[in-house]
Amino acid sequence: MTVKSVSGASAPLDAVARREALIGVGYGLAAFLFWGVAPIYFKLVAHVAPPEILAHRIAWSAVFLLLLIGLLRRWRGVVTALTSWRLFLPLLLSAAILSSNWFTYIVAVNSGQVLQASLGYYINPLVNVLLGMLFLKERLRPAQIAAVALAAIGVAVMIGAAGEVPLIALFLGFSFGFYGLIRKLVPVDAISGLSVEAVALTPFALGYIFWLGSAGSFAAVDLATDLLLVAAGLVTLLPLLWFNAAARRLKLSTVGILQYVAPTGQFLLAVLLFGEEFTPAHMVTFGCIWAGLALYTADALRGSKGRGQ
Repeated sequence: MTVKSVSGASAPLDAVARREALIGVGYGLAAFLFWGVAPIYFKLVAHVAPPEILAHRIAWSAVFLLLLIGLLRRWRGVVTALTSWRLFLPLLLSAAILSSNWFTYIVAVNSGQVLQASLGYYINPLVNVLLGMLFLKERLRPAQIAAVALAAIGVAVMIGAAGEVPLIALFLGFSFGFYGLIRKLVPVDAISGLSVEAVALTPFALGYIFWLGSAGSFAAVDLATDLLLVAAGLVTLLPLLWFNAAARRLKLSTVGILQYVAPTGQFLLAVLLFGEEFTPAHMVTFGCIWAGLALYTADALRGSKGRGQ
């Protein structure tokens, strides 16, 4: 009887777990697909100067985030972070890093360098491994060392063939890596932390928008431009909410695999839609990065199974 009752009880639980996992995959795909096609949005506002796009992205993100915090009744986490120097100062630093990452991405897209942007987000997981070793004293396994080495070789090939350092890719990869490192060390949940970052940056964003005045694009070009600039907040918030919903339901290894959807989407847009040049040097560089990511992912999956996660 015991075996029957246990097996009978486990069936509904397994079904619930499977359903939650499927929902998590759906949310994860929605988030990363959205980030993968995000360059299309920034192309639509390419007639607006990048600093102004950034200012509106910050300001409208703050508006939508505060509305969300109000609906969820999660003011306590935001107030605690704003009134504690131990929490607020690191979040102020992470806000500065995040805004520089956003600005660089906007410039990359609107200057026809989406391919470099995708490269930056491909190397980001390997940058995270390197930062974990340097700052968190994490020990690298042989496969991880090989993955980081392959990424370094790929970047070196690009430098040697093109005669220039892929600054945009490196900045995006490393800035987002340092942002993640800081957020990992600060005990604040994702939504509250991002809200504090947006609130901290909003005075600067609004100051810039008001300083532009009639020279700016908002309420000066057309209604479509105004709506697109307001939508910058939703472009920021929606995939973040979907990502958080996925992260709560999925294994870290699954989320890690899904994250490659975003730079893959950017890569395909750059080559197939925007007509950016894909040279033999790009082929070697991306090939090295993809090989490194394959090693990294396989190693992560083996580690996840070993821990039963």
